[in-house]
Amino acid sequence: MFTVKASLTHTPSRGKRRQIVENDEFAAFARRIIRAHGRRVATGDVEALRDLVALSAQLDDAIGEAVIGLRAFGYSWAEIGSRLGISKQAAQQRWGGQS
Repeated sequence: MFTVKASLTHTPSRGKRRQIVENDEFAAFARRIIRAHGRRVATGDVEALRDLVALSAQLDDAIGEAVIGLRAFGYSWAEIGSRLGISKQAAQQRWGGQS
């Protein structure tokens, strides 16, 4: 049986914002994995191309989940939109119906 450190799964109370210092490193790790997967496909594994493309849909789902979570923690559409380089209206139109 596996156990997970509580500090890795702790969710702060609703409305409290916290700075996650590991996110930059975690995102860099994810980018390295995706690039490595692309290189593996490029070496002739045509069957894996579909799996690589499917990651795009999963990434869209993860972004939606993140936005919904950020809204639940009290972040405004303007704050979310500014981080994405889009207007608050565009962010709300894209993800507002998912919450």
